Amino acid sequence: MKNYVLIALAAFTLSGAADAAKYDIDPGHTQVQFTYSHFGFSNITGRFDQISGEFDLDTADLSKSKISVEIPIASISTGVAKLDQHLQGSDFFDIAKYPTASFKSKSVHVASAKELHVSGDLTIHGVTKPAILTVKINGIGNHPMKKIPAAGFDATTIIKRSDFGVGAYVPAVSDEVRISITLEATAAK
Repeated sequence: MKNYVLIALAAFTLSGAADAAKYDIDPGHTQVQFTYSHFGFSNITGRFDQISGEFDLDTADLSKSKISVEIPIASISTGVAKLDQHLQGSDFFDIAKYPTASFKSKSVHVASAKELHVSGDLTIHGVTKPAILTVKINGIGNHPMKKIPAAGFDATTIIKRSDFGVGAYVPAVSDEVRISITLEATAAK
């Protein structure tokens, strides 16, 4: 009887592990955008053109999934070269000292069939703070062109940039920054 329980436990553990898989983030179909108010006259939007990281997706139990991403701040793009340079400089991101931002999940809460709340550590400008991403599940299934498992998500959060030591010109330039992410990933090769 004891052996039967051990065999059943091993089979259950292995079957659960089969549902978790590594996924590669598709940088061509993943975007990280930010929006902030500029003196109350405009809402500037920019993005980071590069993102890399690790993504483990457990399709049987999404709460066991995890993600860790890194973004080179030098990949910032607002469409205005002088603004990009200013944001990269010491008034804001100071990329000479802090070249990357990162997010590492700590837990995933399944809020509904189409929504997750992903809690983790967000690091910007060398400062790490807890952050919660509200994540919409766009789709999980076989990619129609690549014929391999794929997943897509949209995520949002709002941060206070002053919490990360990037508070120049607050409150004239808004302290709150809305971050919007769209992420597509396919099963690792």
